[in-house]
Amino acid sequence: MPGFEDSTRELLKRLREDYQSGATALALATLKDLAAFVREADPAPADLLPLLDELRNARPSMIVIGNAMARVASRLADGDTPWIAVHQVIRELETASQAIAQHARHLIPTDAVIMTHSASSMVLGLFRLLVREQRSFSVICTQSNPGLEGHRLARALNEMDVPVTLITDAQMALFVPQADVVITGCDTWLADGHFINKSGTRLLALAARSHNKPFWVLGDSFRHSDQTSDNVTLEEMPASELHAPEGDWITPRNIYFETIPEALITGRVSEQGVFSFPDSPRQ
Repeated sequence: MPGFEDSTRELLKRLREDYQSGATALALATLKDLAAFVREADPAPADLLPLLDELRNARPSMIVIGNAMARVASRLADGDTPWIAVHQVIRELETASQAIAQHARHLIPTDAVIMTHSASSMVLGLFRLLVREQRSFSVICTQSNPGLEGHRLARALNEMDVPVTLITDAQMALFVPQADVVITGCDTWLADGHFINKSGTRLLALAARSHNKPFWVLGDSFRHSDQTSDNVTLEEMPASELHAPEGDWITPRNIYFETIPEALITGRVSEQGVFSFPDSPRQ
């Protein structure tokens, strides 16, 4: 079926080439693309399974996408139609994000200066909730080079009339003392007490610890992985983003993600609540 194959290739291409979206936003976008594909192509459940497998493996550093597709496959196995299965998982992911914002709002002091890195849709959801509640706060966000996701976050905050200070990643330690709390998202929560997020997060965690600033990570149960920091794959993006000079002895590297030990942060906020470390979050 040429039309079927063309649609699946386009869906996979959009997922693989999106270097800007955070894990939740990309998972939701992919699920909604999948819903549109299911509506148009009306595939049998068995015909959808190979595509779900390809989507699961397309972005290994963003386990939320793989887990979302696994939940769709599980619902298909339980007898749901493809349309119902996809939309149920969309609802589960959206509900988890809303619950996290509700839990995290209690961690934000009055007139807080909040520092963040990269552009997590869960962190943005928290900011939107604080604005709806007419809470006064300001944000320090990094550019998050080389993808510059922080620029998109700064624009969103500006549209909400929230004061935002945009800094280079190299200025993290300089600005941490001005923050009341540090909050980021995460792409994957590993089995050995590490999580994966945009490169630079470990440096931010170290700076926050040095200045005794609380550091909370927002991450739902879609992010659980059986992998560990020793065997996980960290995606490397095109080196062309670095605009490196050419030379026989120059090798640009562009690894987007890194692992961060939970020992460096205050705790995690999931849809199940707030969990301070060293106690582990409920699975």
